[in-house]
Amino acid sequence: MVRPPAERPGRDVNPPAGAGPGDVTRPRGAAAPEGADAAPGGVSVTPGTAVRRALRERTEIGLLDVRPEGLFAEGHPLFAASFPLGRLEAEVLDRLPRRSVPLIVYGAGEPDAAAAVRRLRGLGYQDVSVLDGGLDGWVTGGGELFRDVNAPSKAFGELVEATAGTPAIAAAELGALLSGGADVVVVDARRFEEYRTMSIPTATSVPGAELVMRAGALAPDPATVVVVNCAGRTRSIIGTQSLINAGLPNRVMALRNGTIGWTLAGLDLDHGQERQAPDVPRAAAQRADAAAWAVARKTGAARISATGLRSALQRGDRTVYRFDVRTPAEYARGHLARFRSAPGGQLVQETDWFAPVRGALVVLAGDGGGRAAMTASWLAQMGWEVAVLEAGRDAGPAGTGPWAPAWPAAPEVPLADPDQVESWLRDGSAAVVDVDSSGRFLAGHVPGAAWALRGDLFRPGLPGRPGRPRRLVLTSADGMLARFAAADVPPRSGTGVLALARGTAGWAASGRPLQSGPGEMLSPQTDVYRRPYEGTGVDPGTMQAYLDWEYGLVAQLERDGTHGFTVLA
Repeated sequence: MVRPPAERPGRDVNPPAGAGPGDVTRPRGAAAPEGADAAPGGVSVTPGTAVRRALRERTEIGLLDVRPEGLFAEGHPLFAASFPLGRLEAEVLDRLPRRSVPLIVYGAGEPDAAAAVRRLRGLGYQDVSVLDGGLDGWVTGGGELFRDVNAPSKAFGELVEATAGTPAIAAAELGALLSGGADVVVVDARRFEEYRTMSIPTATSVPGAELVMRAGALAPDPATVVVVNCAGRTRSIIGTQSLINAGLPNRVMALRNGTIGWTLAGLDLDHGQERQAPDVPRAAAQRADAAAWAVARKTGAARISATGLRSALQRGDRTVYRFDVRTPAEYARGHLARFRSAPGGQLVQETDWFAPVRGALVVLAGDGGGRAAMTASWLAQMGWEVAVLEAGRDAGPAGTGPWAPAWPAAPEVPLADPDQVESWLRDGSAAVVDVDSSGRFLAGHVPGAAWALRGDLFRPGLPGRPGRPRRLVLTSADGMLARFAAADVPPRSGTGVLALARGTAGWAASGRPLQSGPGEMLSPQTDVYRRPYEGTGVDPGTMQAYLDWEYGLVAQLERDGTHGFTVLA
């Protein structure tokens, strides 16, 4: 059961005096969580008990883990968001849009946390403190640690299945039905790129937010069985329950354990498929919208006018996230300015990435078909205050093209053009180090460049590289991250630190080749966590261990006590 309406956030409310019609508001304190103490050097320290209290009370808060993603995935608090210290500037403006939001940071040790505080304050964030005792303090104080990434959404998905009794079908049973020519339609709720990498035979790509609008066109006969799959469990559970909640007349089931379960059952996956759901007539989209709103209203999701949104933004007393839940292609053709592309299924799957400030207001935009309403229904059940923007001429200015991240103003550092760097590499007077992700480095880098975690540049000498070149040239995909890294590198006697102008992309644009594949790795590749449910060639034992972890998430939620999830049953 969901909580009674009086207890739920996100319902239509009467705005305070001076607010515009359609405002969604709830009192929010702008101060750091109660219990924060001042520490030497002007850095506040916040105990884990204060963080947990803020999460339970839904006071706005951001808990930032500044370790590399690979370490983050080994264990973190439920609502901690991964903000690797080496990529901080690349992510903060979009993910933390309000500069006065209370932020609590922790890392692999005190130096990490101190560096994060320094950088965040330099970017204008006013209320930054350090988690008392870091992760060790969190655990000794009774806090739970959750593995993997997107833990809030995955734990919520398990709670949905346990509470709503979401029906599922085993891989072997589905395989037999497909082999026997049964009247079954398989829909893949992942992103199209994931579907194209590997898919269940006969499956059609219908990303999660599209299901309610498009599944009926693939299975117009109510006698047809609809099976929803993803790579593991979460998106298939949420997708299946979306269709059930919206009243699809067909029998709907989740493929138990997704492509992982299919692989562990010894069945073959397809690769490189292109099947996508057809467009639907306007009348069908309107019916889907009405069905989705019937669900959204039960969860307390609201509507907000353009005037109400502007008022909330102008007050500036809380974080407001703005997301466009349509497909990336639709977004690129035209979207409201300052709305970020976040296809609804992925938004529900990756709330910790898209909206790391717990307690924020989430505003969704779409163009009907039930996508925004159904997405809102799930976010509301996850404890978010969520509203769907009403359509109208006053919605605001529009833009086109794909979403592009916002960057702070780049620091002034010495730059070197490709001609200079090529000459220095030829005579051995410079070392080039790529500080972007290891994945991007392996996909294509300046020939002769090495890769390192940005944090390792602070150590005396470069790990794994003896000697000290006359020049250290840093690069990244477009050069922005390299400029921030260059500004942070401590002075080195006899070594000048520069950034490659326009980065690796500028090198390639000058007509010079890139080198792909393995290169010199000066740091461990902890910056990227390889998901056991994405890609191919994953060890079966690793896949089974991942499933076993997911099965235990409901019990872990109960022990944690901070989630605030409810399920429409």
